Amino acid sequence: MADYRFFPLDTLRFPIVARFYKDHYPAGKPKKDEVIWTMEREKRLAGAVRFRQFNKFQLLTGMLIDPEFRGEKLGATFLKSIQEQTQSKICYCLAYRYLVSLYEGAGFYIIDDHALPDELQGRYASYCNSGKDLVPMQYLPK
Repeated sequence: MADYRFFPLDTLRFPIVARFYKDHYPAGKPKKDEVIWTMEREKRLAGAVRFRQFNKFQLLTGMLIDPEFRGEKLGATFLKSIQEQTQSKICYCLAYRYLVSLYEGAGFYIIDDHALPDELQGRYASYCNSGKDLVPMQYLPK
């Protein structure tokens, strides 16, 4: 595997991440109040993971890997490399069903939707009602 480096986003570099999302996943717009981690290879952005912060927990809102680097199992490597973030505060994600095993490998476990904090239950129901096949998960250190 090539040499990848993982960093919390320096706010001055936010425009680079915004452009990365615009180029590869326009529907997933990063926000300045999110905690964002980046994965770089040879000084090039190869991926980003975003965490929306709530008072008592955080929500992993999305992970994006540059299409050029997909197929290298970088999602699993990325999630393991940012455990500092997932362990810093209770962490949830609403994973697409086909990605459940990826998140399970990184320490997330399937939970009942009623176990989600109130702030996430409505969001989860809305996403599911719009046709998204999502599974509620919570990070639990091994």
